[in-house]
Amino acid sequence: MAALSSTTTCRAPPFPSSFVKFHKPNFSPALFTKSNRWNNLSFSTRKRRNLVVGSVAEDRKVVPLKENQSKEQESRLLDDGSEEYNDFSSSLAPSSSSSSFSEKGEGDDFERFTSRAINAAIVLGFGTFAVTKLLTIDHDYWHGWTLYEILKYAPEHNWIAYEQALKANPVLAKMMISGVVYALGDWIAQCYGGKPLFEFDRRRMFRSGVVGFTLHGSLSHYYYQFCEDLFPFDDWWVVPAKVVFDQTVWAAVWNSIYFVVLGLLRFESIDNISSELKATFWPMLTAGWKLWPFAHLITYGVIPVEQRLLWVDCVELIWVTILSTLSNEKSESRISEASSGANSSSSSSNSSKD
Repeated sequence: MAALSSTTTCRAPPFPSSFVKFHKPNFSPALFTKSNRWNNLSFSTRKRRNLVVGSVAEDRKVVPLKENQSKEQESRLLDDGSEEYNDFSSSLAPSSSSSSFSEKGEGDDFERFTSRAINAAIVLGFGTFAVTKLLTIDHDYWHGWTLYEILKYAPEHNWIAYEQALKANPVLAKMMISGVVYALGDWIAQCYGGKPLFEFDRRRMFRSGVVGFTLHGSLSHYYYQFCEDLFPFDDWWVVPAKVVFDQTVWAAVWNSIYFVVLGLLRFESIDNISSELKATFWPMLTAGWKLWPFAHLITYGVIPVEQRLLWVDCVELIWVTILSTLSNEKSESRISEASSGANSSSSSSNSSKD
């Protein structure tokens, strides 16, 4: 009975008059502000709780998304090729890829430094040797000479030594001059193409020097004698006729020889050499017409026969730059296209195997 009476007595208290007044149209602003504050507080706590729960749920959902993304990336790897494979492998093992990349970068820097040091040694060595030979032409009897006397007589005595070498062995002397000029011309062409001073291609410069030494010096020696025998006249039209013959027959023959021999020294196939020669024959020939007709007016009109090659080799520093640029641009572009095609074919074959 006591429990029953207690349960019966524990009734809910009646609504306060203030709460009843809250629902009336004529409510009090103070009571509304207080109740609204409690409602906002409860809503903010619920909002924070929902945000926490939502963030936890989102964090739990990240793992399957990454797994799905990796699977999709792997499937793209099997379809597309090596680029996706690099991204996928780097995402799986970033430490190994970064270490290999750093090692590769260090190796490239070391190779570049070594190549630059070798090129600098070659240039400085040959330059020092040439200057020393030119300045010490009178070293046997310059004792007691002043520096002014050495510089005054050195050019004259070097010219006398050159003429003596031409009389003793004209072909070898002209071969030496042409070899040096063609090597220097290719170096100028590489520097003009954008390479730094001591980062030139040694093999390319060596190939051009070999062509100038073995072919240009010897063939030019016999060509200028043949040209004199072909036009044994002293009339006014002889010089223009020699220039026309030089810039049609001889220019076509020598440009073709230079291009073919350089291709053989690069170990290219005959088909590639012939196709590139057909593509560059006319541009090389017409490019010579912008330079050589004016130079050969002096060659055939003023310079003696024995000294013509020296004058021509001085102009060759400009012409070899053009020749070497045209010859090596085609080869380098073809090699780059072949390497890119090989890379694409290997990547497609790898993707098909996978």
